Amino acid sequence: MKTVQSRKQTASSAFTAFSRFVVCGGGVGVASSFAVAGLASWIPWILANALITAVSTLLATELHARFTFGAGGRATWRQHAQSAGSAAAAYAVTCAAMLLLRQLEASPSAVREQVVYLSASALAGIARFAVLRLVVFAQHRSRAAAAYGLTA
Repeated sequence: MKTVQSRKQTASSAFTAFSRFVVCGGGVGVASSFAVAGLASWIPWILANALITAVSTLLATELHARFTFGAGGRATWRQHAQSAGSAAAAYAVTCAAMLLLRQLEASPSAVREQVVYLSASALAGIARFAVLRLVVFAQHRSRAAAAYGLTA
């Protein structure tokens, strides 16, 4: 019985964390997409994406540490570094998607660019959730679970 209850708590915890991840990370992601588009009118898109990715990663990591994964405080430097690694992979995915779009269409509309960028960001975001939950914030989650008596 304890195992079934533990699995239900784990599933509920994962759903809650994913919901918070979508709200925090998705909110930062949507704001970032507009920031990239605006900044790209002044500097090359790839540089705009790199700058916005760096700033949004710092912000999102703090939000995820405080709210999404229940760390309850600021993210550590280790967590920022690990999160930056997953963000670098997400950056590569969004750049590849945009470069592919530009190969397929010389002058895509702003709407099409946003659709491609946000779609690539969403796919990369799902992968980032898994990395953040299973690697970056996993150690803290296990300590928190032990503190609340949620371990088997």
